Amino acid sequence: MSYARITGTGGYLPAKALTNAELEHLVDTTDAWITERTGIKKRHIAAPDETCCDLAERAARAALQMANRHPTDVDLIVLATTTPNHVFPSTACLLQQRLGVHGCAAFDIQAVCTGFIYALGVAERFVRTGGAKCALVVGAETLSRILNWEDRGTCVLFGDGAGAVVLEASDRPGILSTHLHADGRFAELLNVPYGVSSGYERLLAGEAFIQMKGNEVFKMAVNTLGRIVDETLEHNQIDQADIDWLIPHQANIRIIQATARKLKMPMERVVVTVEDHGNTSAASIPLALDVAVRDGRIREGDMVMMEAFGGGFTWGSALLRY
Repeated sequence: MSYARITGTGGYLPAKALTNAELEHLVDTTDAWITERTGIKKRHIAAPDETCCDLAERAARAALQMANRHPTDVDLIVLATTTPNHVFPSTACLLQQRLGVHGCAAFDIQAVCTGFIYALGVAERFVRTGGAKCALVVGAETLSRILNWEDRGTCVLFGDGAGAVVLEASDRPGILSTHLHADGRFAELLNVPYGVSSGYERLLAGEAFIQMKGNEVFKMAVNTLGRIVDETLEHNQIDQADIDWLIPHQANIRIIQATARKLKMPMERVVVTVEDHGNTSAASIPLALDVAVRDGRIREGDMVMMEAFGGGFTWGSALLRY
């Protein structure tokens, strides 16, 4: 039986870092308030000429280098993003061209903050069923382009970045299970209400910004992530104690802490990077994974659980042996 294993990770953050102290001059907020409520100290902002594909390419090349693979080894590209370069072609196709890869399937997935988990789940199925042998899975975002910098409820939370993994066929188990869900009934709690097919005039006027009802989203996230943890453990017939590392979506330190309590997992076993880059949506989990792999915390054979919750609402998890 063929399995899918992560053989390389990569991450990239734009050079410009916007600190909480700097945000104090833009909106009515303080470093202390942001830190206490979210755990965020800074976020990275893409340069004016830096695109989603630019970020994705840097992360992808780093992952390929770690995996000791050449871009021509790649036979599938799945890219999760909410902020693509263009309406079309997909950012995955643009990345394919940048890497000099030709002919293999390449497509985007839009599941907002759960995007990387969705992309990993799709790519894992391709690999496990023989549809691909070497997949590049990327989460990349330029969320600063859809932020209202006068809205202190959202502009302090989000940032830009990209993370990537190389997923390869193996005779050893890697990805053990993925669990993907969505419920569109709650779309209005977290969204960008304007786009090409609806509210096009507002889009052209530069008013397509993230809107969020923070308290409602927080409650839904905590409850939903608790359920996805239970589902994942039950499906794999394991206990909380079997998990070596939790890599949650890096949205808010309080949500991360609540999920860790659900797993009865000490924060020392939770990978937390939200302080350094804020909520980077689809990029946050692969960014955190890359940090923990490169600093030696996550080692071969470790059991890792990833989980995320995002607009849609979407939510999901992945359990893997690294």
